[in-house]
This record gives sequence, structure tokens and C-alpha cells, in this order.
Amino acid sequence: MTILSPYIGFRGDARAALDFYQNVFGGEIIRSTFGEMHASEDPAEADLIMHSQLTTPGGLTLMASDTPKSMPYNPGDTISVSLSGGPADEAELTGFWQALSGDGGTVTVPLMKAPWGDQFGMCADRFGINWLVNIAGA
Repeated sequence: MTILSPYIGFRGDARAALDFYQNVFGGEIIRSTFGEMHASEDPAEADLIMHSQLTTPGGLTLMASDTPKSMPYNPGDTISVSLSGGPADEAELTGFWQALSGDGGTVTVPLMKAPWGDQFGMCADRFGINWLVNIAGA
């Protein structure tokens, strides 16, 4: 099953924001830091959140991360839409990726194997909406 979720970018506040949202909505948080994933060469970013996800008992999912200094951060442009699924959804998600990133879209990160083992890509569609596509590994 493909899941559509909001993904919010922060500049150093992702941990506090998800903790706040957990207090509001309940649920469980999973987190990975840039340091744990070896995703930043800047030691000052080691404890920042590379990815976090709040899943509520009612089935709501909210994701967030800190935007590293190497990437632009423009408050107001800090929300992306995430499409996620498992191996059974690969053809559907790849088709979504091709449609969103093609026809005037811009690929930010090519859809390819990521350090955490899934296929992952980032793009902006022709309307400027940011999309994240993640296809879980087997």
C-alpha cells in the first residue's frame, strides 16, 4: 500500500517539533540523526535529525528532518510530500516518480539506493511542489 504523508523541514528544530507534535497527537516517534547515518561531513550536524516519523494510534503519519547547512532553507517552502511503500509497490512508486520528476520537473536526488538500504529520490514537480519517494528494501 502506498502512503502519502507530509514531510516538514526544519533548521535545527526537528527533534523539538516532533516531540511537540507527539504531545499534541500522541503516538510513537522513530528518529535517525545525520551522525548515525553518516550523512553529513559537518561534525556540528551529527546530532541533527536526518529523518523522524511520528505515527499516531489513529493512523496519522507526520515526518520531519533538519535541513543541513549545505542545503537552502526557506521558511514557507519547508514542506514536502512523501510517497512511501514496500517492494510490492515499486512499480507504482517508480511510475509516480517518473511522472512527477518528468514533464518540467526537477530531480534533486536521483531515485537510487540510499544509505539506509531503500530506494530514495527527491524531486520538485513542474509546479514547484517537493516530493520524496521511498521504496523500502526487501
